[in-house]
Amino acid sequence: MQIDLTVNGKRTSLDVEPRLLLAHALRDSLNLTGTHIGCDTSSCGACTVLLDGVSVKSCTVFAVQASGHEVTTIEGIGNADSLHPMQEAFWSAHGLQCGYCTTGMIVSAVDLLQRNPDPSDDEIRAGLEGNLCRCTGYENIVKAVRAAGAAMRSGDARHSVDELMPIHPPTEEPPPSGEGIIPQQLQEAKA
Repeated sequence: MQIDLTVNGKRTSLDVEPRLLLAHALRDSLNLTGTHIGCDTSSCGACTVLLDGVSVKSCTVFAVQASGHEVTTIEGIGNADSLHPMQEAFWSAHGLQCGYCTTGMIVSAVDLLQRNPDPSDDEIRAGLEGNLCRCTGYENIVKAVRAAGAAMRSGDARHSVDELMPIHPPTEEPPPSGEGIIPQQLQEAKA
């Protein structure tokens, strides 16, 4: 079945089987692998995308249901050259650990802040309750959403990954292996 949809701002046509889930269409047909598949039962939220600006779990939506609609994945929210304030806040506030849930968590949080630009901590927790994280205690995720909300309300400029974590080449050659070890310790190590 032929479907036409807009994904991350680009019109796209796909030939899909009627039973193909949106999550699989995004990952397998469009190579948008930021949409993670964690449970296939709509329990974890790792597959969350925006459908016409509203967060949905893409493992519960058939690709044919998205025909004629706009889908935004994590790849469409920001990239390494221009991070969305939510992505930057997750980085800065340590709102992630293994990262598996992070893409869905960020997409859901972006939707939350579109609906409520200044949520309380309880509203943040309620807004993200469909997204599970097995690594964190959620405190830093709440801090990240709060920080992103403040940045979005103030209109802070977007940053790149390089600006957040500049990689500088060494200014001098490192010493040869073993140099700097106290000679007595070196002698003892040989004995």
